[in-house]
Amino acid sequence: MSVRHLMSSLMLIAGAFAAPAADLPPVPPVVDTANLGVGIQRAMTLMATSTPEKRNKVKVLFYGQSITEQAWSKLVGEDLKNRFPNADLEIANKAIGGFASQRLVKVAEHDCYPWYPDLVIFHVYGANNTYEEIITNIRTRTTAEVLMQTDHVGAKLPPVVKNWDEAKELEKQDKSMWWDYMMNYVFIPDIAKKHGCGVADVRTPWVKYLAANKLDTRALLKDDIHLNDDGCKVMAGIVSQYLVHRPDLPKESWQNLVRDVPAKATGKTLTVEAEGNRFDVVVGTIDKPLSATVTIDGKKPSEFPGCYAFTRVSPHAWSPLFIMRIDHNAPLVIEDWTLTLTSVAADSKSWKFAVKGSVTGDDGEGDSTQPFTSKSGRVVIAPDSWFPGGAKIDNGFKITWKVVPLFADKIELKAGEAGKENLLTLAQGLPNEKHTIVLTAEREIGKAVQAVRVYKPSMK
Repeated sequence: MSVRHLMSSLMLIAGAFAAPAADLPPVPPVVDTANLGVGIQRAMTLMATSTPEKRNKVKVLFYGQSITEQAWSKLVGEDLKNRFPNADLEIANKAIGGFASQRLVKVAEHDCYPWYPDLVIFHVYGANNTYEEIITNIRTRTTAEVLMQTDHVGAKLPPVVKNWDEAKELEKQDKSMWWDYMMNYVFIPDIAKKHGCGVADVRTPWVKYLAANKLDTRALLKDDIHLNDDGCKVMAGIVSQYLVHRPDLPKESWQNLVRDVPAKATGKTLTVEAEGNRFDVVVGTIDKPLSATVTIDGKKPSEFPGCYAFTRVSPHAWSPLFIMRIDHNAPLVIEDWTLTLTSVAADSKSWKFAVKGSVTGDDGEGDSTQPFTSKSGRVVIAPDSWFPGGAKIDNGFKITWKVVPLFADKIELKAGEAGKENLLTLAQGLPNEKHTIVLTAEREIGKAVQAVRVYKPSMK
């Protein structure tokens, strides 16, 4: 894509968002043209090359904390749907307000990796090490690309830091502003480079917009940090400009993340050998439903421990009590779990509880101040995974979650919706290595399976 065409595209994107207010102009094209679309070209290519006859499936996840929860993410999602009307977009926002990276890294185990997105649009405050841990997990456990956002500007305008000596001096004078500098200009760029992610530089155009329109930092805010309606439009106008198709960029980093291995069935059997941690069937031409059993490396997919996931617990994160992360050290089964508080200390700072699975049954009792492993080993809760939301915690309070399958031991191939990809997941969460997938059907497979889609994360 030439610079001229790129700038034309940016003007169209910027113009797609209504002016923030009657006396304020739309966000102008960002000047960071070299980095637009970098690190996210698999997802953007899928969107841009979709046609009415071939609507590529693209899953987009907004993830972070309260800034990401705000309405700008919906504006960006609507913009993607408008610009890429033929793409089969599934857009979700699983951000949790108040959850900095130190907390979000725990909940991401249930929110992010099992959902297996194609693109993650990510912004979070907090520690750089847990920030990077989330990015590392995304890149090693899924084939998702990540667009990392730098921070906008809160009520206090950060100072301009020109060199490392000035940064060290700032650390002595104002720790919070020094950390702001380190995250936005050191850690985020370094993490993005290390893990092959894109960076949406929100900070630079945000500050320029304020200056060009002679605005106080609070003009786009409803408090010291959160965006008002105008701020949401400005944020959307900036982020959307990074979500562009750039066929001029190198393809080596993404073209083998996900690939289709053509199906060559022999009678009732189809065998594919490939390396990856997830495998889908791409259903081909089929007149009537066809059932088939699935084996991977000679085993049922259900026999692989990684092919199960816990859902995020209910009720929500800011309920009286929330569990950020639940683990296990024994194989899971598909079931519903309930944790019930059996006693609560007078100061509501500790509690005792019992857990029960719909299949496992009563599975032990625990104390929130101690590490807990249930009798079966199917529930493990660390003391630092509890999160009291601030309201009174009552005896008898219940927390629920599910174990969901990321596999199918048996599939039914049948015709799908015209134009949309017809995909069936065989297994997800496998070790990222070479596997042998065998489908054994009730009758000849013929052209019922077009391909096996192989997902191989770029990092191990």
